[in-house]
Amino acid sequence: MTTESQSQQLNVIFLPYPAPGHMNPMVDTARLFAKHGVSVTIITTPANASTFQKAIDSDFSSGYCIRTHVIQFPTSQVGLPDGVENVKDITSREMLDKISVGISMLQDQIELLFQEMQPDCLVTDMLYPWTVESAAKLGIPRIYFYSSSYFTRCASHFIQQHKPHERLFSDNQRFSVPGLPHNIEMTTLQLEEWVRTKNDFTDHLNAIYESESRSFGTLYNSFHELEGDYEQLYESTKGVKCWSVGPVSACLNKGDEEKANRGHREELLQESEWLNWLNSKQNESVLYISFGSLIRLPHSQLLEIALGLQNSGHVFIWVIRKRNRDGDSSLQDFEQKMKESKKGCIIWNWAPQLLILDHPAIGGIVTHCGWNSILESLSAGLPMVTWPVFADQFYNEKLVVDVLKIGVPVGSKENKFWMSIGVDAAVRREDIAKAVILLMGSKESREMRRRARKLGEASKKTIEEGGSSYNNLVQLLDKLKSLKMSRALNRTN
Repeated sequence: MTTESQSQQLNVIFLPYPAPGHMNPMVDTARLFAKHGVSVTIITTPANASTFQKAIDSDFSSGYCIRTHVIQFPTSQVGLPDGVENVKDITSREMLDKISVGISMLQDQIELLFQEMQPDCLVTDMLYPWTVESAAKLGIPRIYFYSSSYFTRCASHFIQQHKPHERLFSDNQRFSVPGLPHNIEMTTLQLEEWVRTKNDFTDHLNAIYESESRSFGTLYNSFHELEGDYEQLYESTKGVKCWSVGPVSACLNKGDEEKANRGHREELLQESEWLNWLNSKQNESVLYISFGSLIRLPHSQLLEIALGLQNSGHVFIWVIRKRNRDGDSSLQDFEQKMKESKKGCIIWNWAPQLLILDHPAIGGIVTHCGWNSILESLSAGLPMVTWPVFADQFYNEKLVVDVLKIGVPVGSKENKFWMSIGVDAAVRREDIAKAVILLMGSKESREMRRRARKLGEASKKTIEEGGSSYNNLVQLLDKLKSLKMSRALNRTN
């Protein structure tokens, strides 16, 4: 670690949003800043801190200047059970509204902390547009942390600007996204609900994007070798400076223990069972299936997945959220059948994804196309079956399938908010089996696998000293240091 005098050392506050897809990469980025000699404070609430505190304590013991500053979440005031402070813990739309109210209630307290701590820079999640004003009051830069891909940001920008979907006869009619270097076709149904129909979130998004243009710059958990065309397009179109510093998960979670504990506060049960099962399989023979932390598929869809996997004939390891297990004898019968035939392994509720993806037996992944899962799969050099559900996931699918050419779409048709998924199966067993066979056993998949491996190698080089993501971070920190020195000079003159 670089030692610097107190006056020169940068003091940066990170403010993550309490949802795994936002919080995990921001915490990893904060840890990366600390490993480059920055004094880092992460502001969060107790239940959220408990999911990553072990990693922060470990970094601190290794001599890095990093800490969490915990503020109480107003659970009782908004009517939430104790410990429910993260979007992943909610079970209804009403609870989501209460979490949002609780987050907004913390704003004044966080503003006071900014003033007390006198940081040199704020790195805040895109969903906190008000922090651009906080930084302006303090006369310091605010960096906007974007939790998805450049491709997504560019595609959504051009769709909002040109509104090509508004000129169509039906929601299933295809249109080309204007302004992109590749021909990308989508349907209106694949766009976010708040783009298709104006609602409260549409106004909030406008405030978010307005704060983006007034920020010092944006941080992306991406890398030049992955989507350099779109990195360039973003800067030229939006006129906002950006720094790609990813994949941050690969930078920080190198040991097995870090991979196992990332973003989780409970000890993993029955590790030996699934690990022994994986160890018994041939290299690249197992398909991993996971839909992330938020998505809870209906029972009918889980049964279609089970039958699709069985009909594909390929070996699999599948993570299912625990809520789906209660009283579900058909899935338990399927689990027992797979156990006996040694064709499949089910992990209920949560699994150490980084550890599993890096196992030599894994040959591909069925993913909901969350940006973190895509980057983690890429870092492991794995091709994907793409099954987007909501938000940016349909854009990310287009990047994986049409631009990078390392994915097979399962045929997901409608972008539905994750709390609004109905009871019917959206994707049929035949389509699931077909996509799995194509990914795991076809001639075309060999080329996909080669491309995915190449990107996996690039993802490792980019974060090493001299790599583009490493250099970007160094350049950003140098820029922030010179700004700090300028402010100090102005104060003394």
